Amino acid sequence: MERNENMAVVPYFSQWESRELVPDFLSGRMLPADDPLWHLSGASNREEYATWSAHICGMACLKMLLAHRQKQIIPTIELMKQCREYGGYVENGDGTIKGLFYRPFVSFVADKFGLAAEVKEHTPIEEIGELLDQGQVFFASVHPSIRTPEVTPPRQGGHLVYVFGGNAQTREVVFHNPSGDTPASQENVRLSFEVFARFYAGRGVLIKPSQ
Repeated sequence: MERNENMAVVPYFSQWESRELVPDFLSGRMLPADDPLWHLSGASNREEYATWSAHICGMACLKMLLAHRQKQIIPTIELMKQCREYGGYVENGDGTIKGLFYRPFVSFVADKFGLAAEVKEHTPIEEIGELLDQGQVFFASVHPSIRTPEVTPPRQGGHLVYVFGGNAQTREVVFHNPSGDTPASQENVRLSFEVFARFYAGRGVLIKPSQ
């Protein structure tokens, strides 16, 4: 796995506020409620942050996109609450959380941020590479174990990463991973189409260039 220094201008944000503590959160050595920077998320309290931080990879991707394109930084849980109003997330009576639902999300970003977005399904990464050439970016559904690309994932999908670089000619993608657990697996991650495809579910949300 390599870092692409040419992509360093794209801001990175983890779905947890303390990016250096992600290994501890993932392993259970530390609870998200004990994140010393929880208040930066927009959560009302530690409990709300702990409940939602594992579910907001899509909002971390959106935060990166908005910082990248519109030069505005909006806290992840604040974004989640706005998106939830559109049906992008659903809280069930038993406390489980469902989402991100793509089509409500597309409506949300169009209304709130003027972004032209499109749900992509059954779309090979090669096709996405061609769209990246046109200045589009992609929230790609991948298995979260993509942070260790040498492993074989148990399935594809379940997590979103922000793909903003790479192309069909080089046959690679460059992305930020909101749940990366090291600097090298968090930002400016560069993987070949072949490796990325092992984790990629063939779906996600395409964001077209700003007009």
